[in-house]
Parts: sequence; structure tokens; C-alpha cells
Amino acid sequence: MPFASIRIITDDVDRLAAFYERVTGLTAARPAPVFAQFTGAGATLAIASPATVSMLGGAASPASNRSIIVEFEVEDVDAEFARLEPDLAAVVLRPSTMPWGNRSALFRDPDGNLVNLFSRPEG
Repeated sequence: MPFASIRIITDDVDRLAAFYERVTGLTAARPAPVFAQFTGAGATLAIASPATVSMLGGAASPASNRSIIVEFEVEDVDAEFARLEPDLAAVVLRPSTMPWGNRSALFRDPDGNLVNLFSRPEG
């Protein structure tokens, strides 16, 4: 079964879409005001209003997740972090080398979701 996407439910689609446009350098596809989508080489990130899941009752709640990390593989973690840092409200981990060799920087998006920029070790 092919992986399709991850969807983040938010009360402010415009704000979160603008944030991820800055992070990815991509322009979000906006088929409706309540929905934005980024499609890259490895995955799709969707951002949607609670209206898109209203039929589920309270199963999805904006800005309440503490168990997911949205990850982007980049060539140069330090350069990307330096580019984004002035706009980041919450830095969790400045660029660091992980014990398994990846270089990572973690911060929170405007809804509090963790975002990881990482690069794999060469070789």
C-alpha cells in the first residue's frame, strides 16, 4: 500500500501553510481555503482546517500533538537552520550531530508540532 500523506489539522491554515512554505521553499497547492498541500519527492504534507474532519467528531484536535515529528532531509542542516532561525518561535535543538551520525536541528511550528531538519552522514 503506497504512503499518501500526513495531514496536520490547524485552526489557521494560512499561517501554518506560510510557515511550511518558508521551511520547504515550496508554494502550497490550495485547492480550497480550508486546505493546503505540499508534495515533494518523498511524501506529502497536508494542512487542513477542522472543517475537513468535522464528521469525525473530536477525533482530531488542532495544536494538541506531542507525538509526531515532521522531518525534512536537507543537504546542510546548519545553513537551513541559520536561514530559518530568525522566524522560529521555539527552537528545541540547535544543529547537532546525533549518536547515529545524522545532523539534526529541531524546532516547533506555529501549532507546536516538532519539525526536524536532518542530513545523513556522508559515506
